Amino acid sequence: MRSFSLPVLAALAAPCAATWPKLPPVTSEALQALISLDQLTSGAQQLQAIADAAGGNRVFGSKGHNDTVFFLYDTLLATGYYDVDLQEFVELFSGGTASLTANGEVVEADLFTYDSSGSASAPLVAVSNLGCETADYPPEAANAVVLVSRGECTFAQKALNAAAAGALGAVIYNNVPGAISGGTLSEPDDYAPAVSISQEAGLELLAQVEAGTPVTVELEVNAVLENRTTYNVIAETKGGDHDNVIALGAHTDSVEKGPGINDNGSGTIGILNVALALSNFTVTNAVRFGFWSAEEFGLKGSTYYVSTLNQTAGEVTKIRAYLNFDMIASPNYAYLIYDGDGSAFNLTGPPGSAEIEAVFEDFYTSVGANYAATAFDGRSDYGPFLENNIPSGGLFTGAEEIKTAEEAALFGGTADVPYDVNYHQAGDTIANLAWDAFLLNTKSIANSVALYATDLSSIPPVNSTTVPTKRPRSVSPRGDVRRASDRAYVRRSTLGEKRSYGVKSRPRARKGPAPTM
Repeated sequence: MRSFSLPVLAALAAPCAATWPKLPPVTSEALQALISLDQLTSGAQQLQAIADAAGGNRVFGSKGHNDTVFFLYDTLLATGYYDVDLQEFVELFSGGTASLTANGEVVEADLFTYDSSGSASAPLVAVSNLGCETADYPPEAANAVVLVSRGECTFAQKALNAAAAGALGAVIYNNVPGAISGGTLSEPDDYAPAVSISQEAGLELLAQVEAGTPVTVELEVNAVLENRTTYNVIAETKGGDHDNVIALGAHTDSVEKGPGINDNGSGTIGILNVALALSNFTVTNAVRFGFWSAEEFGLKGSTYYVSTLNQTAGEVTKIRAYLNFDMIASPNYAYLIYDGDGSAFNLTGPPGSAEIEAVFEDFYTSVGANYAATAFDGRSDYGPFLENNIPSGGLFTGAEEIKTAEEAALFGGTADVPYDVNYHQAGDTIANLAWDAFLLNTKSIANSVALYATDLSSIPPVNSTTVPTKRPRSVSPRGDVRRASDRAYVRRSTLGEKRSYGVKSRPRARKGPAPTM
C-alpha cells in the first residue's frame, strides 16, 4: 500500500472538485501568490524521503522512482481538477558497478551506460592520438588494458576499437579537469569493458607509462542490462480549450548515484506546485502537465509520449507551446532562459519560441533579477517537442559547468565552482538546494502558465512559417551593442537603474542526456 503525507501541498488544491467551474479565472498575480517556500520544501522533503527509503536514488524502474510516480499520480488525481493518466512503457535499463586499481592504488572510476561486463589484471598501454582509429592501437594493446583520452569520437567507438585490438579493457580519461559525468555508449554492443576516470588521474597514469614505469591495473565492470517497466504521468485540466493546449514538463527520475533532489526533483516539485495552485482557478486554454520518466537515459519518457501523440492525426498540433523545467534550484545558480530566438547561440526554436523566451525575460526584469541565455540545443525533454515543430522554452540553473566571475557578479554565488557541485552525485539532496532560486523560478513558471492559460494569441500555430523576431540586445554604457553568436548573453535587470548591458560569457552548461563523447 502506498502512503504519502503532504498536508501542505494538499492545502494548495481547490477545496471541492465539484466547484471548479465556479472558480475565478486565473491571473499571474493570483497564481504566484499561492506559491510558497513551505510548499516547495514539503515536496522536496517527500522526494528525499522516497529516495532514502529506496536505497538512495530514484532511477527509473526502481522502487524509488515508482514511488515518485505514484506520489505524483495520487496527488494530482486527488484534486479532481485534472484528467490524470499513467502512461506505461518499457525501456532498457543500464547500471552496475566498476572498480579500478593501478599498481595497487585505487583510482576512482565509473562505468558507462550500456557497458560490457568483464574483469582484467593486465599491463596498462597508452593509445596514440585519441583512439578513434584502429591504427591508433599498438600491438601491445592485445591482452592489455588501454588508456585513451576523451575527444574527437564517441566513447563507444573507443571501446569498440579497444575490443577489436584485443584489449581486455579500456580506461578513458577526461580531456577537461574533473571526472566524466555519466558517459554513455548509447546502446549495447561488443565493447571492451570500459571505465571513465578524471583528467587528473588519467594524466598521472599517462606520465608513468610514458616514463617507462610498468603499470598493472585491476579493472572490473559488473554491468546490469535489463528491461524495466516505467511510467509517465500526464495531467490535463478538465476545463479549457483542449484544441489549444499549453504543455509543461519535468523529468521525474534521478541517476543511480543519488536522490536527484535538484536534478530533477526541483523541476518536478516546481511544476507540481503550479498544478496544485492552478486548481483554484478556471482556464481559457487547457493546461497539460507532463512528468517524464527515463530522461537520464536519453529523453526516453518524453520521446515515447510524443511518439504516441503522432499516432493520432492532429494531436501534436493541439500543443501550442511546451515549457521545460530541468534543474531550477542549483546551489551555485544562474537564472538561465532557453534561447528561443537564437540571438545568443544561433540555435533558433520553432516559431513562437522567441515569444516564450520573452515572457521569461520580462518576468525576471519585473522582479529586478538578472538572467542569461542557455543554448537551445534539444538536450533535455523539450527535444522531442522541438523535433515536432512545437514552440518551446523553459528555465535552467546550471549543472556541472563552472560559474564565471562575471556570472558571480550578476547572480551571486562563487566563481570557479560548478553551478551544482553535486550534479549526478550522492550529494544532490535536499540539503543542497538554492531555495531562493527555487521559489523565484517556480513563480516564473506560474506566471507563464497563467498567461498562456488565458491567452495564446502571441504563439503562432504549430507548423507556422512565421519568422521569429530576435529581440534587440541591450546597449552597454559605452554605447556598443555586445553580441555573442556562440556565447551566452547576460542581461542585467533595469529595475532600480536606467541602463542594461550585456556580458559575454562562456557557453552555458547544457543539461541533458549523458554525454556520448
